[in-house]
Amino acid sequence: MAIVGDRCICVRKTEYSETSQILTLFGREHGVFRAIAKGAHRRTKAGASKFDGGADLLDVGDAMTMLDVARDLNTLTEWKLSDGHLALRSNLRGMYLGLYAAELVWSLLEEHDPHVELFDRLEAVLSDVATARAEEAFLAFELDLLRETGHLPRLSGCVSCDRDGEGEYFSPARGGVICRNCEGATPDRLSVDARLMRLAQQILSLPRSNGSPQRLPRLSRHQTDPLNRLLETHIEFNTGKRLRMPRYVMPGSL
Repeated sequence: MAIVGDRCICVRKTEYSETSQILTLFGREHGVFRAIAKGAHRRTKAGASKFDGGADLLDVGDAMTMLDVARDLNTLTEWKLSDGHLALRSNLRGMYLGLYAAELVWSLLEEHDPHVELFDRLEAVLSDVATARAEEAFLAFELDLLRETGHLPRLSGCVSCDRDGEGEYFSPARGGVICRNCEGATPDRLSVDARLMRLAQQILSLPRSNGSPQRLPRLSRHQTDPLNRLLETHIEFNTGKRLRMPRYVMPGSL
């Protein structure tokens, strides 16, 4: 079993014992994987620790791991903190958005499937959500993640009859917008604002620099919350997983 090094983001953690942790890490070169950090909180008399005292959610660090793709749980041998996102931890709204971004990553990505560009996007958005551009930065990341993983819904043109134009409804089961003519035969339909659908399409079509969209429009929660809630419903239907963070990110989510 090889020991590999990678730059990783901690997207999920469980305190396994008084001194150990089970971590879900998103590696830039190795994708999402689970690892146990034995003795993560233990320090020597000199104060040294090969795990920097343990990893916290959204920490970015350099990890050394005994990695075997055939195993469900690998062994972390070393962790060196690179960025603890201190500015984010003093911003409650930004922290919720960062934790939701991390939850979407481990919910939508297959283990050991590298996505270098998505890693870079997540690392960037964890800084962005601590700023005044948090809402548009998170939404753009969410849309990119859905597109990269093949879960992006159809945002224009009816998925039922293929009629061009703006849909007035959205169907999680059908994976996209539904026109007025077809809504009667779609029991799971949800009303949508066509202007928000156009906004999502606009964000997806923006020019890119190093993988990140440029010239993002300034958005308010009045615009992003309905889109995030719609995408939450779509994601939960397609993955069969109940997401935890939407109730904190979008008031009214169940």
